[in-house]
Amino acid sequence: MLFALFREDESLDLEAMAKQVDYCIDQGCHGITVLGLATEVQKLSFAERKLLIENVGRANAGRVPYSVTVPGNSVAEQIELAQHAKDHGADWLILQPPMVGNYGADVYLEFFERVAKGVDLPVAVQNAPQYLGRSLSGEDLTKLRQRCPNFACVKSEESALGIQRVISLSEGKLRILGGRGTLEMTDSLRAGCEGFVLAPDIAPIAVKIFNLWQAGDRHLAETLYSEAVPAATFIMQSLEHLITYGKRIHGIHAGIRIHDRSPYLPATDFGLEMADRWAAHLAAAKSSIL
Repeated sequence: MLFALFREDESLDLEAMAKQVDYCIDQGCHGITVLGLATEVQKLSFAERKLLIENVGRANAGRVPYSVTVPGNSVAEQIELAQHAKDHGADWLILQPPMVGNYGADVYLEFFERVAKGVDLPVAVQNAPQYLGRSLSGEDLTKLRQRCPNFACVKSEESALGIQRVISLSEGKLRILGGRGTLEMTDSLRAGCEGFVLAPDIAPIAVKIFNLWQAGDRHLAETLYSEAVPAATFIMQSLEHLITYGKRIHGIHAGIRIHDRSPYLPATDFGLEMADRWAAHLAAAKSSIL
């Protein structure tokens, strides 16, 4: 999940965004996605969202699978953005629940069903109660799978226990992608998680952990994961913390200067020192097993 990168005047830095795409692909990421929470999507205008979709699609140029998170408070708004994503190279979509109002599961199921049926691409649903304040149960998600043939998976921002519960309740019929900046990454894999959508601050080491796990070298994967946990704990204290400090760790690794768009959590001198230290730690940990 790409960070939104800005110039000093707080406008989008499209050149830096393209550089971020190249960096992620060079690090071995299996796909690129944009417009999620790490992209600060709620700070972006509708025109900026469409511009980022175009820019990232052009920068990716079909090199890896490309997905777009689709926010929006109406069915029409989400379908328009989803269609724009398809027109600019998106291979699949991640639907966010509307942020207006607070409703029962049936309302969200109907909403997602109408959006999913309005675009000819595979779709996932983002289940992130900690960050979005809305979620669907395993039973609800199973209903959506029955009603929407193109409903492909769930992006689940939950604990390993929560992921296992959803998989169990759906009787293994739902595919799950995790997140949360690698927190509980190996336990999430044990629970049945098939992959992760992560911000690029932690992506280089996360790719290595995932590849080792998939290759059957779980001991080395766990060893590397233990090296990543303290940095992930620092980064993932809150979404605001991720945007301020995780983005700066990514900037150190990728050679990109970071500027903020208001509102944001102001960085402190001590926080920047910590970010520098954890950036160095992550780079050393990855290099130690290459």
